[in-house]
Amino acid sequence: MEGTKSSELLYLLLVVCIILALGLWPFRAPTNNVRWLGDRPGLEFRKYSSAFTHEAVEIPTFGSLEIWLQPSRWDRHTFLGFGTPDNPFRLLVRQVRTDLEIKAEPNDRLHSLTTTRLYIGDVFREAQPVLLTFTSGAGGTAVYVQGQEVKAVPTSQLLGLRGRLVLGDSPGQQDSWRGQVFGLAIYQRELSAPEVLHHYVLWTRQRGRELASDDGNVALYLFDELTGDIVYNKSEPRFKLYIPKRYSVVDQIFLEPFWREFNLSRPYWEDALENIVGFIPLGFCFYPYFVGFRLKRAALATVAMGAALSLMIEVLQSLLPTRDSGTTDIVTNTVGTWIGIAGYVLARHLITFPAPLKESVGAS
Repeated sequence: MEGTKSSELLYLLLVVCIILALGLWPFRAPTNNVRWLGDRPGLEFRKYSSAFTHEAVEIPTFGSLEIWLQPSRWDRHTFLGFGTPDNPFRLLVRQVRTDLEIKAEPNDRLHSLTTTRLYIGDVFREAQPVLLTFTSGAGGTAVYVQGQEVKAVPTSQLLGLRGRLVLGDSPGQQDSWRGQVFGLAIYQRELSAPEVLHHYVLWTRQRGRELASDDGNVALYLFDELTGDIVYNKSEPRFKLYIPKRYSVVDQIFLEPFWREFNLSRPYWEDALENIVGFIPLGFCFYPYFVGFRLKRAALATVAMGAALSLMIEVLQSLLPTRDSGTTDIVTNTVGTWIGIAGYVLARHLITFPAPLKESVGAS
């Protein structure tokens, strides 16, 4: 009997170790996969890669931003973000397959659930560099692609922000993008439509350095260093972009509330399903073990154990840049544990299944 107990305990520990490994792998920060292009100015971003400023960059409400880039694949990730510790998602500019998505949250994120979202289709359909320009002023926000206006939102102010600039990834949580960035500029004034078109000509003719003479330019990155771990701002000494040796997430979130994580995207529901399925073995294995020890409310104890293990994983994930720490996973893992218990009870009724320990003891 003691040998049976020991083998059961080892089996249960193995289940826990597998769940921990799946939840925490890899166990350390990977190498930051940012590479200089070498044959031309620019940076290439791969999986687990980012560059960011140490200081907060400010873009006033009447401001503009330009970024010249080319995705390497049709995917769903963030290539430009601004964030603070209180609001990591102040501004996210994302690629959604061939489309462009812009998400902006209010500065007072704790007291508002309002998020502004703009979608522009087929921006990245052609396999070529794309210059994106965002301008904000008294008339609202305008988005330009290749120097031409494609969307205007009179009532929306996407800019008017102050936060650390993150390139190739999202602040707050891992969302690394894959592609190449050739230029980035920030202005403390609203560019006019003719100026946007003129800047497009300068960027595409490799004359981006001329933009530094603009009185409103506060940050200009040409990525022409070609080596090293710093991208210098050609307009002024501040706001250097740093490329750390190890991948890290700026202002990584600790236990993101589930109501802020919730969305209707396919990846969200796929992750939820994976987290449910991943904890079913925990409920299926531990419930009969607790019953065998005649533990009162064995089902409740098993569910509590699943929730506690999930909480531990989420706390540890906040220390790993490749993982996201949120409360949604705690909910879905707990549901998975409960389903595992229900699955065991159902199996006991439908098929011949080994009885829990207490039943075996009674029979002997």
